[in-house]
Parts: sequence; C-alpha cells; structure tokens
Amino acid sequence: MRMDRTVSSADRTSNQDGPSGPLRGVHVLDLSRVLAGPYATMILGDLGADVIKVEQPGTGDDTRLWGPPFIDTDAGRESTYFLSTNRNKRSATIDLKDPSERLFIEQLVRWADVIVENFRPGVMDRLDLSDAQLEALNPGLIRLSISGFGDDGPERGRVGYDLILQAEGGLMSITGPVGGPMVKFGVPIADLTAGLYAVIGILAGLVDRASSGRGQRVSTSLLAGQIALHAFQGTRYLVAGEVPPISGNMHPTIFPYGTFRASDGPIVIAVGNDAIWRRFAPLLGIDPTQDRFATNDVRVKHSSDLSALMDPVLASRSVDEWLVRFDQVGVPAGEVKTFDAVYATEQVRQQNLVWTANHTTLGVIDLPGSPLRFGRSPVSLRLAPPVLGEHTDAIRTEMASDVSPDPH
Repeated sequence: MRMDRTVSSADRTSNQDGPSGPLRGVHVLDLSRVLAGPYATMILGDLGADVIKVEQPGTGDDTRLWGPPFIDTDAGRESTYFLSTNRNKRSATIDLKDPSERLFIEQLVRWADVIVENFRPGVMDRLDLSDAQLEALNPGLIRLSISGFGDDGPERGRVGYDLILQAEGGLMSITGPVGGPMVKFGVPIADLTAGLYAVIGILAGLVDRASSGRGQRVSTSLLAGQIALHAFQGTRYLVAGEVPPISGNMHPTIFPYGTFRASDGPIVIAVGNDAIWRRFAPLLGIDPTQDRFATNDVRVKHSSDLSALMDPVLASRSVDEWLVRFDQVGVPAGEVKTFDAVYATEQVRQQNLVWTANHTTLGVIDLPGSPLRFGRSPVSLRLAPPVLGEHTDAIRTEMASDVSPDPH
C-alpha cells in the first residue's frame, strides 16, 4: 500500500541529473520478462547502468497484467508487481519476431555491453539471436541467460515458474510449521535468487572482459539458485546423510534460536553462542551451567525441556519489555513486524531503503530502494518504472543516429 505523505523536492531520491553509481557507462539490453531477469537488470540499473527494457508491443512484460493490486490512472492501470522490479530502465516496444525490426535489434546488440534474457532454451536460436550470432555482432558482449532448470540435461525445456522451483528445488520441503504442511516463501525466492546470481555472473564477466577484451556467455537457473541456497541443509544431507525435515520457526542446529510467545505477541530470540546463553538464561531464572543446557549441542538435544522452562516466563512480559531487558545484557532479539511497521521505522528511512519517484501516470510514488551504499559512486533512483513503450521513439532515433542513448 502506498503511504500517504507530503514529499518535498528535497526529500525525493529520484535523481535526474545524470548517471551515477559504479556501473555508469555500462549499457544493458534487457530482453527478459516476469521477475528473475528484470530483477537482475534493475539491480544493474540501480548501480548506474543504462538499461533498455525490450517489451512485446501491446502487452509488454507479463507482470504488467499481474494483480491485484492495480492502481488506476487516467491512462489505464498500473501493476504494483511490475513497479517492484523495473525502476531505472527505459521501455522500448519491439516485436523480436518481426523481420523489419532486424536492423534495430542489431543496433541494440552492438550498443550493449550486456544482454539479459530468460527465454526457454532454444528460443534465442529461433529468434536468430544465438550465442554465435550475438558474438559475431558484438565480440565484447556479456550474454546472460536465466532458465528454469538449466541449459542442458533432461529437464532443460521445462517451464520454470518460481513456485515450481520452490517445490522441485527442495526449499519448500523444509519450510512451514513443524509437522506440515509444507509452504512456499512469502516472496518468489527462486526468481530473486536466480536474479542475484545473474548479477554476480554479469559483474564477473565484465571484470574478465576488462583484461581479456572478450565477452562470453554466462548462465544460471532457478534450480541452480535454489540448490545454492541449501547452505548447511545441503551438507546436512550430502555429508551426514540426513534428509532435513520442516523446522518451522526454530533453527535445526541452534537453540534457543527462533520464535517464541511473549504476553502480547511473538518475539524472535537468537541465542547464537554459549556466551549469549550465559547472559540470557538468568533473565528467565534458568541456571545456565546445568549439564543439559550448558552448551548448544545439549540445548538442541534437550530443546523440549528448555522450552518448557522458557515459555511461561516469556509469556509473563510484553514484547517491548523483553526487548528492553534483552538489549540491556546483549541478547539479540526482535519484534515480528508487518510491512506497515517495517516501512514506518526510522532505521529504514535513515538507511535510504525507500526511494521516491515521479511516475509518468501515477505521480509521486514510493518504492523499495537499493540495499547497496557506496562511498564515492552513490546509487540512486534516476528513472521511475516506465509505462509500456515510453522511450521507444527516442531510442529508435538515437540508434539510427548511432549515438549512445542518454537515459535522461
């Protein structure tokens, strides 16, 4: 939900003075749609890259139609989902299958330092944009491909929506309340992870090109990203042979580390080592040195017994009271906040995690900001998420005159 507040020109993060950020001068051609690819290219745009988003005429990115919620305007309606992953880009509508667009497409490929696509394997070949063709057009091009299940293998052709990969990548099997049912993440974690790994791959490709002078193909997949997120749960299976069960809000290898109940709601407590335990236990009237609780491994083994001692004491005070007491002795703890509470905190605003933009049809809107901060080359919101085809004519003109597009 949009927050109602008066925004002065000094308060707005939107910066129309020109590119900034460590990737200023890098050109990105974004042929992707939905989430993993657009999320990656948005990050590149935040870092200062000039990103041209290619969309299908008439319909555009699939997420322009994903809702509710939609926000109605005089020019139609805007999807809040689309707004979440498409800031700092320009939109050009191009039918990639239209032979008459071939010259324009080739101009864009030659202009680009990076091209990002998340079509199913084989689609780029059918569009006459195979890896070999792209390299011939632009030998320095970093060619990033995101697929659902990977470039090769027996499942390479499967459609890879986030929900499918959350299930088939294993993370859904460990997520949810103890005893089930299994549940998906509250955000599309498979898409987001693939997008993040895509950015890592692109940046590494650019660094390599700086020394080799050559571009290369970089690929990742939603499946690969999910496997990468297995972390200690992956080695728990691969090394120890244990299939991880659903662990709910408790950590499977640390205790107490999870969600508990105070008198007025849930509280999260992270006793991450034995030193914290020795500060934590006396607050609850527990002897930290007794044999069954003295070290983490025995606390995990006797977690039910420890919970039986902790639960009634925690339930005797409010979340705020416990947070004060824990902070006084250095016990990490937190409140379970809803989104309205999160975005209202001074810490979020102070960290510049909300950016304000002037959208073409919506006017002044707030968006989640970049999590990155740089000392010399600050990231910024230069462009609000574009309306469909907003910059097509300007980009065609710039390409025809062989002038690198100016995103402003």
